[in-house]
Amino acid sequence: MRADDKPPVGKLMGYARVSTIEQRLDLQRDALVRAGVSPCDIYVEQGSGASKSRPSLERAMKALRPGDTLVVWRLDRLGRNLLDLLTKMQALHERGVHFRSLTESIDTGTAAGRLIMHVVGAIAEFERQLTRERTTAGIRSSKERGGKHGRQLEIDLGAVEAVLRSGGTIADAARAIGKSRTTVAYHYTAEEARRLARLGPRKHKPKR
Repeated sequence: MRADDKPPVGKLMGYARVSTIEQRLDLQRDALVRAGVSPCDIYVEQGSGASKSRPSLERAMKALRPGDTLVVWRLDRLGRNLLDLLTKMQALHERGVHFRSLTESIDTGTAAGRLIMHVVGAIAEFERQLTRERTTAGIRSSKERGGKHGRQLEIDLGAVEAVLRSGGTIADAARAIGKSRTTVAYHYTAEEARRLARLGPRKHKPKR
């Protein structure tokens, strides 16, 4: 074993999740214990993989310290999707915490594991870029045909621009006209709001 492939020094903490009451945790628990995780250091969750609420996972994340390793039975136990998984793994990496998935034999505490995740991360970023490009192309095509993208609500653009030019945010403008932030953001991006703020209040030319 090379020096950079030595097992990370720190505590092993496990996370197990099942989606329904009928599913059993025994398989995951046993696998985590065999991997060296103490039964008292296994955080258990019951809930759908698509759910954003994961209190047990949040407690596990808070308990982890630099040098520790979060161990899961399978990759899909941690993330709702690929991007969510990579986001959580990046957060662990920034804190100096390692990650290990038993089924896929991925361990970011080793050079081989880090290489695998770099490749997965690159693929995920490529997919994000393709999604953005497809979305932008679809909106442009719809506008060229005279259509509207999504549910577009009528708003007082003059009132919005007045708030933005006075230094207010998109959220401020939404409150001022009684609309949601999402509705206003459809018409003005954050960059456009900053540009209007730099321009300042509109100056009216004196009448002759």
